[in-house]
Amino acid sequence: MTKFLAVISVLLASAVFSTASHAADTKTIDLVIKDHKFTPAEITIPADTPVILQVKNADAAVEEFDSHDLRREKIIAPGMTAKIKLGPLSAGDYSFMGEFHASTAKGVVHVE
Repeated sequence: MTKFLAVISVLLASAVFSTASHAADTKTIDLVIKDHKFTPAEITIPADTPVILQVKNADAAVEEFDSHDLRREKIIAPGMTAKIKLGPLSAGDYSFMGEFHASTAKGVVHVE
């Protein structure tokens, strides 16, 4: 039984350190929604690399980050920040928008 617990402990520790190492390799990009617009409206990321978009809603209204190209949707309450995992992605352009203010809240992720 003691040997079994030791093996389980080693496996759990390996999983934790592997996950932490992978998370450290993931780049985080900050986006802000203000006046129903994304800032920056265009971002460039490397191909085949996981990225986290950290989207802060600085408006007084709720917004939904929406991208058919990226296959992501996330409702973000006023004053809140959402983390949206992307990729790894192939080279190309991926558009996104604010669903509730689609005429002004637009952006694109350029993957090179």
